[in-house]
Amino acid sequence: MHEPLAERMRPTSLDQVIGQKHLLEQGQIIRQIIERKQPTSLILWGPPGTGKTTLARIIARETGAEFVELSAVTAKKADVTRVVAEAQANQRLGMRTILFVDEIHRFSKAQQDAFLPYVEDGTLVLIGATTENPSFEVITPLLSRSRVLVLEPLTKDDIAAILKKTAKAEGLTAKRLPAKSIGLLAELSGGDARIALGNLELALQLSNGPITTDIITTAAQKRVPGYDKAGEQHYNIISAFIKSMRGSSPTAALYYMARMLQAGEDPKFIARRMIIFASEDIGIAAPAALNLAVSTFQAVERIGLPECQYTLYHCATVLAKAPKSREVASAMHAAQTAAREHPDLPVPLHLRNAPTKLMKDLGYNAGYEWKANFKHEAGFLPPELHDADFFP
Repeated sequence: MHEPLAERMRPTSLDQVIGQKHLLEQGQIIRQIIERKQPTSLILWGPPGTGKTTLARIIARETGAEFVELSAVTAKKADVTRVVAEAQANQRLGMRTILFVDEIHRFSKAQQDAFLPYVEDGTLVLIGATTENPSFEVITPLLSRSRVLVLEPLTKDDIAAILKKTAKAEGLTAKRLPAKSIGLLAELSGGDARIALGNLELALQLSNGPITTDIITTAAQKRVPGYDKAGEQHYNIISAFIKSMRGSSPTAALYYMARMLQAGEDPKFIARRMIIFASEDIGIAAPAALNLAVSTFQAVERIGLPECQYTLYHCATVLAKAPKSREVASAMHAAQTAAREHPDLPVPLHLRNAPTKLMKDLGYNAGYEWKANFKHEAGFLPPELHDADFFP
């Protein structure tokens, strides 16, 4: 059976790994684990194609541990029971077992709980791989018994180095795979070595001659942006979008908006966020911003993609360039705090309506005059809040 290029090029030792220097260089944690031959439970968190599976296999090989791999997508209870039984048998023989769980975030809480006693007593060393934030997807007891290591997307230079290494291993000359083509493959990879090698493999199948940039473009087609509308990347990019508008950087704001829209984000979600922003971050500094944001939402609803993009970019540009004020937001929080701390203060008598004679006799509406800007000498707040000012 033909083995994919990405699998053939998978490193088998730490010195063959390209990238992730913050984990692999001398003195860093994975290097120390291997040098001391003391495997420890880890959660490897990072984007696809950054080496999570490779590092887990290398740790097992270099520390002399038995390596068992499960995918959280397909594994069932019987698979977990079998792995535990194998690990217990290995333990009796003085061998350690590393259980590698790919996409561990897809395991339910109950499935993750099942590993706990065996990780605790040393029967298993668990290495989990996830593309999702483990703070939200991995149960706290497992996190407390593991080290979370963050893998970064590979740089273009890293991907180019992997491609050059591949070219040498596969006997591809500079004429067959020019430097310009390597650069384009690295550019289109999005930091994912698997994508780069997959595109190269398809390009080789499409041409018996030089791998030109046109052939690579055909092989790669349109790269799907790394964006999960239910995952952390969704929250990271919308956060960057809001912070860019808050920081009056329209260029950055439009860049992050473009990424969201190209990845298939719901334009109404973006429009709703801009309505909130118009009051929270601009407020009374430019009150018309709220009207624009609401109109933008209505336009998005009525027009839809792709034409509504003009309105979205228009609105985001104006909001980013507009003067900023947190006065309304600060006043709102101060008012909410006062209402929580004093939820039952009676309304002063002079502010109450007096539709009956008895109520007038009791002092309701006393001294109040129906005219614009009338200020009663007793003020408008209960006496306990007489000195309060939400707009200092």
